[in-house]
Amino acid sequence: MAVHMYGHPADMDPLIDLAREHGLAIVEDAAQAHGAEYREGRDGVNPTWRRCGGLGLLSCFSFFANKLITTGEGGMVLTDDARLAERARSLRNLCVQAGRRFFHEELGFNFRLTGVQAAMGLGQVDRMDDIVARKRQMAAHYRRRLGSIAALQCQTEYDWARSVFWMNGMVLSEDSGMDAARFADELKARQVETRPFFLGMHEQPVFHELFRGERYPVTERIARQGLYLPSGLALTAAQIDDVCDAVVDVVRSGPS
Repeated sequence: MAVHMYGHPADMDPLIDLAREHGLAIVEDAAQAHGAEYREGRDGVNPTWRRCGGLGLLSCFSFFANKLITTGEGGMVLTDDARLAERARSLRNLCVQAGRRFFHEELGFNFRLTGVQAAMGLGQVDRMDDIVARKRQMAAHYRRRLGSIAALQCQTEYDWARSVFWMNGMVLSEDSGMDAARFADELKARQVETRPFFLGMHEQPVFHELFRGERYPVTERIARQGLYLPSGLALTAAQIDDVCDAVVDVVRSGPS
C-alpha cells in the first residue's frame, strides 16, 4: 500500500518495480492527494506525468470535510480491473444479488454515495484545477515567509512530484526548546489554530499488543515535533501573513 501523504506523491517507481518482481498488487492511499501528479519512469527515456490514484491496481480517495474535494464524508475506490470494480460495487451495496433483489449470499456494507453527495463532489471536480492552483499558491506563500527559519522544516516538493499541499505542515527543531504541543499552545494564544501530526500506529494504545514495544524513531519525532498551520481554501493572503507573523513571534520569543 503506497500512501501519498499531505498532498505529496509517494515515490512510486521503486514500489512498482518491487511489485512486479514479487507479483504483488499496489493499492494507493490517495486520500490526501486529489489532483497530485507523479512522474513515472523518470530514469527512463519517456517519463510520464500521471495522476495519483491511477498508478496501482486499486486506489482510494477520501471526501472528508477537509479534503480538496469533499462530500462531507465517505470516499471512492478506483480500479481499471472490471472484476474488482464489480466486486466493489457489490460490497458497497450490501452484496445484493443482481438477479434477485434483497437476496444475500455474502455480507456486504452500506457504503452507497447519495445523489446529493455525488452532485456536490462533481461540482468541485469541475473546478479542480483552480483548487489545486490555490493550494499551491498558499504553500508557496508559507515557504516564502517561513522557509528560511532555521528552527522550522517546511514541506518540500521533489522534482518528480507535483504536490497539491493538502496541508501546510512543518516540523519544529528540538533546538527551539519546544515540542509541537507547546508550540501549538503558544500559537493558540496568538489566535492561530493548528492541528497535530498523526501519532504512529505503534504508539496508539489500542495497538500496543500488536506492535509489542516496537520503536520507529522517525515517526515518533515527527509526531512530537510536527503540526499543521491553517490550510483552508478560504484563507486570504493577509490571514496567511498573520499566521506567519505569529509563528515568527513564537520562534523568536521561545517558550513562555
